[in-house]
Amino acid sequence: MFIVVSLAILITMGLALARAIAGPTVYDRIAAVNLFGTKTVLLIAVWAFISGRTDLLDIALVYALINFIGVIAVLKLVTVGDFHSSSVDETDPAKADTE
Repeated sequence: MFIVVSLAILITMGLALARAIAGPTVYDRIAAVNLFGTKTVLLIAVWAFISGRTDLLDIALVYALINFIGVIAVLKLVTVGDFHSSSVDETDPAKADTE
């Protein structure tokens, strides 16, 4: 049963990889990479259950956090253009009154 589940996860990972390569927009590619990372976490969790090694669940959780932070960073890079600027207007309030 778990072999079938693992095979289904691998198939969806392949489809996500195909979407990441052929995605029409950069946002489709980012979503596909996020999906690939999520399916990787799921595959690690299934593998941990099959093998009885619960320490792999910690690795899956860390991978999920890294995947989430990485996707947020790439989205900021795509939308803003760099990592250091913020989307909030950084003008001085005192100068804003005089303008």
